Amino acid sequence: MKLFIINGPNLNLLGLREPDIYGKEDYSALCSFIESSCREAGLEYKIFQSNHEGELVDIIQSAYNNADGIVINPAAYTHTSIAILDALKAVNLPAVEVHLSDISSREDFRQISYPGMACIKTVKGMGFEGYRQAILFLKSYLE
Repeated sequence: MKLFIINGPNLNLLGLREPDIYGKEDYSALCSFIESSCREAGLEYKIFQSNHEGELVDIIQSAYNNADGIVINPAAYTHTSIAILDALKAVNLPAVEVHLSDISSREDFRQISYPGMACIKTVKGMGFEGYRQAILFLKSYLE
């Protein structure tokens, strides 16, 4: 079983950007956490990060016939990207949306998640642990 773990804009700046919201650990630490979580679950995985919407769409499209499921943190594109929503719908793979912070308790503009409309679950406000929960949920769902 193989998962694509897809991270959107500014996640490469974890630890620098608003550490009171997103934590003090950097993106490398997040990737290590994801790798460990996937290995413990016995899953194959590929981790991606891009600041560019079109590249994220290309990655999602490449998951078709190459992955069994997707864990996605669309970051700021959560609230703006119908293109990411459409890509998730097109590949029709089970996807779980992850957010480090609890977007439902933040600014009004963060209350809409377009990509989330194509996801079977959303995990928010759990920091890095949210990725483990998404990975384990997808594994169980796919089995």
